[in-house]
Amino acid sequence: MLSTLDDLKQRLQTALVHAFGPDLAGTDPVLVPTNNPQFGDYQANVAMSLAKRLKDKPRAIATKIVEHLTIDDLCEPPQIAGPGFINLKFKTEYLQGQLKAVYLDPRLGVPMANPVQRTIVDFSSPNIAKEMHVGHLRSTIIGECIARTLEFLGHDVLRLNHVGDWGTQFGMLITHLRDVCPEAITESSAIDIGDLVEFYKQAKKRFDEDEDFKTISREAVVDLQSGEKTARKAWQLLCEQSRKEFQKIYDRLDITIQERGESFYNPFLDDVAKDLTALGLLEENQGAQVVFLEGFTNKDGNPQPLIVQKSDGGFNYAATDLAAIRQRTIDEKAQRVIYITDAGQANHFAQVFQVAKRAHWIPEGVELVHIPFGLVKGEDGKKLKTRSGETIKLKALLDEAVTRSEQDLQQRIKDENRQESEDFIREVSTAVGLGAVKYADLSQNRTSDYIFSFDKMLALQGNTAPYMLYAYVRVQGISRKGDIDFTQLGDAPMVLEDDTELALAKHLLALDTILLEVERDLFPNRLCQYLFELSQKFNQFYDRCSVLQAEEPQRTSRLMLCDLTARTLKLGLTLLGIQVLERM
Repeated sequence: MLSTLDDLKQRLQTALVHAFGPDLAGTDPVLVPTNNPQFGDYQANVAMSLAKRLKDKPRAIATKIVEHLTIDDLCEPPQIAGPGFINLKFKTEYLQGQLKAVYLDPRLGVPMANPVQRTIVDFSSPNIAKEMHVGHLRSTIIGECIARTLEFLGHDVLRLNHVGDWGTQFGMLITHLRDVCPEAITESSAIDIGDLVEFYKQAKKRFDEDEDFKTISREAVVDLQSGEKTARKAWQLLCEQSRKEFQKIYDRLDITIQERGESFYNPFLDDVAKDLTALGLLEENQGAQVVFLEGFTNKDGNPQPLIVQKSDGGFNYAATDLAAIRQRTIDEKAQRVIYITDAGQANHFAQVFQVAKRAHWIPEGVELVHIPFGLVKGEDGKKLKTRSGETIKLKALLDEAVTRSEQDLQQRIKDENRQESEDFIREVSTAVGLGAVKYADLSQNRTSDYIFSFDKMLALQGNTAPYMLYAYVRVQGISRKGDIDFTQLGDAPMVLEDDTELALAKHLLALDTILLEVERDLFPNRLCQYLFELSQKFNQFYDRCSVLQAEEPQRTSRLMLCDLTARTLKLGLTLLGIQVLERM
């Protein structure tokens, strides 16, 4: 099923070939939305781009294209404006038919992917023995949104949580706990996550300052890697304690993810080194085994090495990432692997991807993508931290969002002299608070830093989750007030007459295009912007057009338009990971 926009593009391309020959097959018709609705819906600017190549005036080129353009079923007769713009306006009858087809489609006109891709989304990735903090927020919710969108489009998605659960930090933590709290590495739940984090800080300080402690810690890592019983049990207990705390956050944010930490790839590290050695890529440099990178230089201008195996024989996280790529593309047969981390890791992934490609671990047609994101900043413009300068714990941030949401709701209930149950207040406060945090993040261009502001994200007006949720709730209010069963309206025709009805209809028909853009470019903010504009257009329509008081056939048509808006909002918000509400 083609989108309307794709259909228009194909018809313009066909007209170009008929007018000027096969050399123009596949030419971009430069189709863009018009700035002013009075000029139509879309404008094809291809005539200007072809003027030099065809050695003719743009208006003459536009005239020849229009002569061969067959769009009578879609559009009013094309109009040529200015030097050669081709303006296209959809027929109302066509829009009504398309909208009715979307209304009757459970998928709202969004086609299933063809072909289906085996896709891995690698996101969240906290470290064991540390609490999740605000820095994990972006990776977690961006990853969830991308995974949900790709799954909705029909792709075979594996969601992976590459947690930091291996390496030197465990040697030093186990060594420290043996001294100060031995029960923590022999009994489950002997300490809580807050204590574990504090012990980790103490262990790190000792490791940095005490050479004897550092030596014993490294010996503990060797014990762990070799499978020594007490070391393995201690490691498992520490991982399990952290895992329980992570899961509380994931449950709260409605995140589905499968843990596959660094330890999972440990058995594959030797094979990484063997493959790289066999290909002549691995070289010794200052005792370490490295691959010299192409296009990366050190401060002296020499090729930069990517260390795979340290001089002490231990493997580092670059080796683990290489093992993960190798396992994912060869064993999992992934066709697209998406890594969602902060922008500061862009160089690391560029280097790792390069080595994997030179090692022939990336088959033809397989795509590795790093999805970078910027920092979360406080309203002072600096990296978001507590007043004492510490990184904000994610649990505390979510708690505050829900608390502030409840305070706002309690005030509205009081102002409106309403009576609401505690369950209602709890459900609405939680959905709005958590939804506001998610939407405030996802609505930003992910490559940019953004200012975290509770006041802005909880506002009832503007590009916020509450504004979207209110548009959805407004439709449910129409249903309750008119005792309307939206599922029984499908036999009626769509009748679009008012300008606001037409504007809303055209926007609803663009959903498939937006989701395909998110699939291709992996920018969730495009879906957010679409939903914001949908809410705006719906509110403009609702303010101008009566619904329940309208005469037939407009009454039922407008009810269908309301219902389709609500279904589209619900789908979009669900893909963002945001729960809708029937009342607020």
